[in-house]
Amino acid sequence: MLEKWFKLKEHKTDVKTEILAGITTFMTMAYILAVNPNLLGTVMDNGAVFMATALSAAIGTILMALLANYPFALAPGMGLNAFFAFTVVGTMGFSWQLALFAVFVEGIIFVILSVTHIREAIFNAIPMSLKHAVSVGIGLFIAFIGMQNAKLVVANSSTLVTYQHFTENFSSIGIGALLALIGTIITAVLLVKKVKGGILIGILATWILGIICELVGLYVPDAAVGMYSVMPDFSKGLNLGAIGATFGQAFNFGAFGDVNILDFFVVMFSFLFVDMFDTLGTLIGVASKADMLDKDGKLPKINGALLADAIATSAGAILGTSTTTTFVESASGVTEGGRTGLTALTTAVLFLLSLLLSPIFLAIPSFATAPALIIVGFYMMASVVKIDFDDMSEAIPSFLCIAAMPFMYSISEGISIGVISYTLINLITGKRKKLTPLMYILTVLFILKYCFFST
Repeated sequence: MLEKWFKLKEHKTDVKTEILAGITTFMTMAYILAVNPNLLGTVMDNGAVFMATALSAAIGTILMALLANYPFALAPGMGLNAFFAFTVVGTMGFSWQLALFAVFVEGIIFVILSVTHIREAIFNAIPMSLKHAVSVGIGLFIAFIGMQNAKLVVANSSTLVTYQHFTENFSSIGIGALLALIGTIITAVLLVKKVKGGILIGILATWILGIICELVGLYVPDAAVGMYSVMPDFSKGLNLGAIGATFGQAFNFGAFGDVNILDFFVVMFSFLFVDMFDTLGTLIGVASKADMLDKDGKLPKINGALLADAIATSAGAILGTSTTTTFVESASGVTEGGRTGLTALTTAVLFLLSLLLSPIFLAIPSFATAPALIIVGFYMMASVVKIDFDDMSEAIPSFLCIAAMPFMYSISEGISIGVISYTLINLITGKRKKLTPLMYILTVLFILKYCFFST
């Protein structure tokens, strides 16, 4: 049955590999179950947001498995959730119900763009060199995220970022950062030895080291309260009723207040723009890593993937969460060998199980998943050799695209910079034949975005 649905032999994979890949993907993105409720919980009910997060992730990922048969997982996106809570609701004064409605409308527009193949055309219009650059840029970006999660990279008032000073900060934070380094070495050794499931084993090994060092598990030291237990607490059970606080509130028009139509469209298009190009960038990067792109740089069945993303966005808004999008952490499962929708389905099942077993899943510390993100970043760097650095008109836009993603902390900004520079450089140097009409349109839209829209 699984062979019939997912065509495992055709994709040169098997059930064991796909399930391991799905577990790995889930463990590298399970942090969203804790982070999203914490962020949106500043303006909404925390428990309801947790339920909405898990359910929207499961729905979107199941759709990805069934509509596209791809190993990509979805969940409410980082960045857009902060924009939702702190800018749209906090600064602009929107009610959270109106903000959810903006997300819902964005999803409906995405559905229309997907069924009319406009999003697919945008994907295909991006030059092959930029597609490789997106993969490399995402690799650096998620490695940077991993280092941040482990506190290996910390803020600095003079240089913006710096390394963790272990001699000055050998607290639980410093120890966690050190364990992340050890976990990265463990994972690297396993991969060099070609141990199956090396990334997942690396996560578990780092987690166990954290328990041994009493950072997680039985007890955690805290300067204020001494030692406190973080053993999983299942006493409250599954509270499905919690989601009632947000379910359907996107259509609670009475809570909208006085709506400024112009502000509403600015917010809606901001969600739309960032989500569109974050998703396209993730699909390009992860699909490139998995060798799913054809010789023309196109992704077969991309329309199913885009439709799954679009439907999940609107479904998430109805449930009560910000924009649901394809997660770049899907690359961790692809790196473990995931090639079909069975990987995605496994991840989706774990999101559903998290409703029952949330204390266990939420106990996975960020320093334990950091080695996986760092190693996946290394894997995705491999695409850099496919960029023709002898052709400056291809190489320079590719470099700008790569550099922008980690430095500007945004996949969509990397694509924007890459497209604008590619078009302008080739236009000015007389290489107009390389440019398609859609590239001109995208360039104009990106420039207008910087002039009139800001997230």
